[in-house]
Amino acid sequence: MRVLIVHGPNLNLLGMRRPEVYGTATLAELEEACREWGTALGLEVDTFQSNHEGAIIDRLHQALGRCDGVVLNPGALAHYSYALHDAVEAIALPVVEVHLSDIAAREEWRARSVVSAACATTISGHGCDGYRQALEFLAARGQAPAR
Repeated sequence: MRVLIVHGPNLNLLGMRRPEVYGTATLAELEEACREWGTALGLEVDTFQSNHEGAIIDRLHQALGRCDGVVLNPGALAHYSYALHDAVEAIALPVVEVHLSDIAAREEWRARSVVSAACATTISGHGCDGYRQALEFLAARGQAPAR
């Protein structure tokens, strides 16, 4: 089973940007951990990061026929990008939305994600471990019989 992990805007600054909120792990460290977790779950993990909404949408479209699931941290795009919502919906793959921080417990404008309605589930507030949980979710879903 092949899984694409997509990191949105500003996640390239992990470890430097507000470590009290987002943690001290760098993006490279997080991606390495995700590959290790994926291997343990029998998953092949590819990663992608962009600060550009269109590039993220293009990469999601490219996942069609190449991936079996997606882990998506849309960053702030979660709160206003209906185009990203529509892209997730259009690819018809199981997508797990992940946020390092608990978006519901932060500023009012962060409390709602317009992307999550198109996702299979959302994991928020578990730091880097949320990515592991997302991979576990997709692995379990991939092992379930089709209905």
